[in-house]
Amino acid sequence: MYERKSELGALIRDLLKKNSLSMRKLSALSGIDTSTISRIVNGKQRANMKHIQSFARCLNVSIEKLLIADGYDIDILNNENFINSPSFIKNIQELLKFSNLLDYHYDLCKIEEELEKYKKYAATKEGKNIVYKNFKEKINTVNGSGLFVDELKQMYEKFCNDTSPEEIRILLGSGLLYFILSIDIIPDYVFPFGYLDDVIAIKLVLHHIAEVNARNEKLLQK
Repeated sequence: MYERKSELGALIRDLLKKNSLSMRKLSALSGIDTSTISRIVNGKQRANMKHIQSFARCLNVSIEKLLIADGYDIDILNNENFINSPSFIKNIQELLKFSNLLDYHYDLCKIEEELEKYKKYAATKEGKNIVYKNFKEKINTVNGSGLFVDELKQMYEKFCNDTSPEEIRILLGSGLLYFILSIDIIPDYVFPFGYLDDVIAIKLVLHHIAEVNARNEKLLQK
């Protein structure tokens, strides 16, 4: 689902020829050991994100092109069924576990901790003002990635609606503040994974809102 056969080695060979470089020269430019480059080119070792970044810089090629050649489906997060699946979080965990691109442990709890912090901040006048003043500028930086833009805009509209219950506005604010202020747990340059923590944060917020609405509905029925 997430990966196809890697053609990264063939692409690197072509790019080395195009740039009149040897593996030894690429090693000197990139800081990657020659034997490591050889193993990656010959399909005996998977490249990690640091390798991909260095190859992109030294071989004058985009990170996206290298990822596609390495077999990764970089359009997966544009798949509406994938994003809207009830198993979204589980799918994300499987995707990251499967991927060799990330060289650190991905911890969903970190996002939850950040959201809890921003939930408290969203209850303050200062936190609300940050959302009002900075959301539109921040959303423009997504620059057409379109992974969750519509959901964010809808959340912002509900947040700005004074008739929305305060508890809901605080939850919405936590997600919006995460999007605006948080230092990404997964760096944005790790495309397409760079927006994952933002997407997950928004999905978690919407899940919490659904829980609040369900709870309130039960109270009304009593």
